[in-house]
Amino acid sequence: MNERKAYFESFADEWDKMFTAEDLEVLEFLIDSFDIKEGNRVVDLGCGTGVLFDFLRRKVGDSGMIVGVDFSTRMLHKAKMNFPFTNIVAIDGDVEDMPLRSDFFDVAISFASFAHFPHQEDVITEAARILKPGGSFNIIHLSSSKEMVAEHHRVGGPVAEDSVPTASQLRKLFKDHNFTNIKVTDHPGLYLAIGIKE
Repeated sequence: MNERKAYFESFADEWDKMFTAEDLEVLEFLIDSFDIKEGNRVVDLGCGTGVLFDFLRRKVGDSGMIVGVDFSTRMLHKAKMNFPFTNIVAIDGDVEDMPLRSDFFDVAISFASFAHFPHQEDVITEAARILKPGGSFNIIHLSSSKEMVAEHHRVGGPVAEDSVPTASQLRKLFKDHNFTNIKVTDHPGLYLAIGIKE
């Protein structure tokens, strides 16, 4: 884990610059499609520098809450510097075992991070635990599963073998953890999986 953490720590200063204006437009469109309401509580799993925080803050308003969880101290520091709002909290923690209340959040999102979680089923278990019934878990990568495998193999190092489940594997994982209305999109430029907690 230390090697993996050091890898992501090294990207803290450049992380925000990796996303193009087009990427941010796609993200804004996706966030809009998640039906996040004013006053909602949203958790961002593997939040990094808080790329999604501005989009989410506009949705939940002052009465809502955004909690980001990440294991990169340097990325979290940037997130806190960029978004010094009382209703945005960035927590240094493990997404497989989060210090968060059960049945508390309306929406969980994992953006550009799910492929890098070593124990993905444990993350889905935790998402199911912290979400309220009817809450949604949304997994986003701005590349297909095949594109991710190729890119991570090219980059090498601790992320060389990182990947996301196939559509059928993810549907099974979601079903096994009491998610319904499961939708998985996997095509060039987008991997998107959505499940609703029963």
